[in-house]
Amino acid sequence: MMRTGLIRQAEYTDFLKSVPIFKNLPEDTLIKISDVLEETFYAYGDYIIRQGARGDTFFIISKGRVKVTMKTGNTTEEKYIRTLGKGDFFGEKALQGDDLRTANIIVDDTDGVSCLVIDKETFNQLISDLDEIRTKYKDEGIERKRINEEFENVKLTDLKILTTLGVGGFGRVELVQINNDPSRSFALKQMKKAQIVETRQQQHIMSEKEIMGEANCQFIVKLFKTFKDRKYLYMLMESCLGGELWTVLRDRGHFDDSTTRFYTACVVEAFDYLHSRNIIYRDLKPENLLLDNQGYIKLVDFGFAKRLQTGRKTWTFCGTPEYVAPEVILNRGHDISADYWSLGVLMFELLTGTPPFTGSDPMKTYNIILKGIDAIEFPRNITRNAMALIKKLCRDNPAERLGYQKGGISEIQKHKWFDGFNWEGLTQRTLTPPILPNVKTVIDTSNFDDYPPDRDAPPPDDVSGWDEEF
Repeated sequence: MMRTGLIRQAEYTDFLKSVPIFKNLPEDTLIKISDVLEETFYAYGDYIIRQGARGDTFFIISKGRVKVTMKTGNTTEEKYIRTLGKGDFFGEKALQGDDLRTANIIVDDTDGVSCLVIDKETFNQLISDLDEIRTKYKDEGIERKRINEEFENVKLTDLKILTTLGVGGFGRVELVQINNDPSRSFALKQMKKAQIVETRQQQHIMSEKEIMGEANCQFIVKLFKTFKDRKYLYMLMESCLGGELWTVLRDRGHFDDSTTRFYTACVVEAFDYLHSRNIIYRDLKPENLLLDNQGYIKLVDFGFAKRLQTGRKTWTFCGTPEYVAPEVILNRGHDISADYWSLGVLMFELLTGTPPFTGSDPMKTYNIILKGIDAIEFPRNITRNAMALIKKLCRDNPAERLGYQKGGISEIQKHKWFDGFNWEGLTQRTLTPPILPNVKTVIDTSNFDDYPPDRDAPPPDDVSGWDEEF
């Protein structure tokens, strides 16, 4: 007799209660997980997971056993790591940011193996916050703890300002060194407290500090320490001396297909890290992409980034006019799908030198955006596959955008435009970047524009205490 849905749900729920990492979950959560589980059978010798492949599924063994093997270095030989059996799980690392599989999982049972499988979207909604899963393998907190300890005793007075790297809305970014440490340099972002209060950006600044303070991704600029005094807030960050991608684009006019592909892929990896943690970025543009000394891209400036509750939207109007998604303009609420829209806009700008939607003032730009991507004429130098991807990212309906659908961000990585692209080489940093910046020393700022010294009068003090947690 065939099992009914309810009987199957009850069996899966009972089984999950026997799995150590799930047994303490509320009954209703277990039932929700049981509803979406799919049972899959694998024969003896099958590779369920291959090392280096992209992953977006999580597996729980319900019957049989598998062996875990790993290739290290340049050898082709697979080293045996351990055996897993009923109730064990694998594949969770790929769902929490490390989306390349780190080992092989091979069926090691002559009767085969049955696995209960959960896709990435469901995993993130239902079980990604399980402490046991987060701590069973590499804990990102260890790296952040190391950074916090290393910079714990650094004081603002220990920093020596060398020159200005950039000027923004709230202040300047200076190249600094720590006294008695000539071996490295840092970027010090300083923001006027009174101006932050005046423009009511306090919440955005606190959110930026929190998100950057936790982030540990090689495609996102690292925050090492924060300081404050009566006039300014300060963020001590890694310096990326290759300069802004915007400067390189301005000097070259536009990039070819393969150069654009590399930089877009770096942003995709950064978005994958953020979106898997329910963080929306909301300020993509070439000015916020820095080249590190090797020529890899890092995302900077998290003033508009926000952590969303699963399934919820946000209504704040923010972003650069040319990059704003239509649902933001129409105040319909937006989520991470707005980042995929801006990714399409970025691709177009890198390939042509200008964004697809530009007007003489913001209101005209917004009206052009609302007419949609199909009203835009694509220059001949944009290839058919690039145009197809841009149009799939810039769909008017947020739910239809590539990256936001069931397959998640891996749908972007699998698109024809990325055919043959070495994603593993990118994450392992073995891929040679298309543009290698010339950085001679740790204080070489030749890849940045020159800025005159700050001649403004010092800002007024702010001692209202809103920044107590900064």
